[in-house]
Amino acid sequence: MTRKRWIGTAAGALLLIIVLAGSLFIVGEGEYKVVLKFGEATRIHEEPGIRFKIPFIESVQSLPKYQKVYDSQPTTILTKDKKPIIVDNYSVWRISDPQRFLRSLQTVSAAEGRIGDAIYNAVRRKLSETDYGSIISENTARGDINVEITSMVAEVAERQNYGIEIIDVRIKKTDLPEENKQSVYNRMISDRQSIAAGYLSEGDEQSRKVTSNADRQAQELIAQAEADSKKIIAEGEKEAARIYNEAYGKDPAFYKLYRTLDSYVTTFRGEPVIMLPIDSEYTRILLGQR
Repeated sequence: MTRKRWIGTAAGALLLIIVLAGSLFIVGEGEYKVVLKFGEATRIHEEPGIRFKIPFIESVQSLPKYQKVYDSQPTTILTKDKKPIIVDNYSVWRISDPQRFLRSLQTVSAAEGRIGDAIYNAVRRKLSETDYGSIISENTARGDINVEITSMVAEVAERQNYGIEIIDVRIKKTDLPEENKQSVYNRMISDRQSIAAGYLSEGDEQSRKVTSNADRQAQELIAQAEADSKKIIAEGEKEAARIYNEAYGKDPAFYKLYRTLDSYVTTFRGEPVIMLPIDSEYTRILLGQR
């Protein structure tokens, strides 16, 4: 009898443990715990901790509370000028209303499928309004395009009552189909060569201006220097003549003799034959007869 009582107690304790285990669940960080009763959400727990449910009647489903990143598949889009371009983008989103999310989408994979469709439609609509050259240009306002696409996708999610929030949509990369790359590369090379030629032409023109200006300044400096040198020489000669006159004026006889002797240097250069009167003063000085 004691053994039967012990077995009964153990079975009851085991049953109690099973019931308690089926009644308890844990809400972790970064997740929603949705309590379902016959498939309908009855309550949602957001704060971490231990919670209770009715065993065998209520079930629990986990949904991510944190932001998720969805990397879309690269797709081919036609631009405004009918050029094909491969666009690769990603989106950041989160579940904002678990009840609406379960009613409309139920699973994360289904939500990402809807997000991918909305992004494709928004990107196609936006880029189809833009010429291909503007998309690949270095001056493209890529940030503005991302903002507009994010707004368009968020509007779809809100209108469809998905219970999700679209935080950001970004174009990671735009690429070309292989068959179009070479022609685009050739065009880019041609554009860069044209830009380089323009820079070289501007540089040559600027060089000519600088050289011409330098030559003009050099000519002006040389002309000014020659004028200054002539002025200085003239002033020097004038001053020399004044000094000579002042010096010779002190002894006219010596000056006359000096001038006569100086003329002999010029007269007898080259040993010429000269006929002079023997009694002339010029001859007497030459012969040393005073």
